Amino acid sequence: MRGPQREAQSGMPGRVTIYEVGPRDGLQNEKTVVPVEVKAEFVRRLVSAGLDTVETTSFVSPEWVPQLADSAELLSLLGDVGRGRNRPVLVPNDRGLDAALAQGVQAVAIFGSATETFARKNLNRSVDESIAMFAPVVARARVEGLWVRAYVSMCFGDPWEGDVPIDQVVAVASRMMDLGCDQLSLGDTIGTGTTGHVHRLLDALDTNGVGPDRIGVHFHDTYGQALANTLAALAHGVTVVDASTGGLGGCPYAKSATGNLATEALVWALDGLGIETGIDLEALVETSVWMAGHLGRPSPSRVVKALAGGDV
Repeated sequence: MRGPQREAQSGMPGRVTIYEVGPRDGLQNEKTVVPVEVKAEFVRRLVSAGLDTVETTSFVSPEWVPQLADSAELLSLLGDVGRGRNRPVLVPNDRGLDAALAQGVQAVAIFGSATETFARKNLNRSVDESIAMFAPVVARARVEGLWVRAYVSMCFGDPWEGDVPIDQVVAVASRMMDLGCDQLSLGDTIGTGTTGHVHRLLDALDTNGVGPDRIGVHFHDTYGQALANTLAALAHGVTVVDASTGGLGGCPYAKSATGNLATEALVWALDGLGIETGIDLEALVETSVWMAGHLGRPSPSRVVKALAGGDV
């Protein structure tokens, strides 16, 4: 399998951590329920391909996300592979944290919104109410010694509210981090962000005390901007990038949203820049082809299509 010609670019980091969201964010919108055994094998294959950080599942109500109703069973099947500080799970509230702790997890994520409309649609709460709900979750997680990530969605646009002021995003993100979270993930939930917007938001967060060393970026590719926006963030000093193997994913509450940035596209671009990821691209492509077979459709990832040829 060929790779890109390596040509370094000044101002880029030497190594990037890819935060793989395929098993959680990638699969959560699939209408056909994926068997838990397949999900477990998916996680194992991702880890084997060199993805050190894999978000495995979410402890949310099955009524909200039926696809992830098997979270406890999945972690039981995974055993030690599904636990550790680099195997986070999403928890929406105290009940979710209880379930996660019962499975021995060591890392959790909370999921907030920069806009009131999406907070209502996703959490049935206002922004203030959702942050109040997260506060005891984060506090207890820290007491238990867990690593905590804060997602903030709709950072670059909202399908109901339109443009989202940067000051508004900074205010919500700062409040989330002030709860005691270790890392902030900035979500371009509907994929409308552009590179200048990325730089302006990162500048504003840095000025407000949330530097790039504490930030991950999460771009959707609705308008084909995910990779460009990611490279802009890396040039700004960010070294954690969310991606989904095969480009799986979307958002059930944002109908215009398409899949996440494909992990294969990210690995190809970073490899071309001489940036280390520790990921075996060939094994990753094989995993995407395998999962596409279980989902009954070709992988949407262009890199998978290019490298797998007639296998997708």
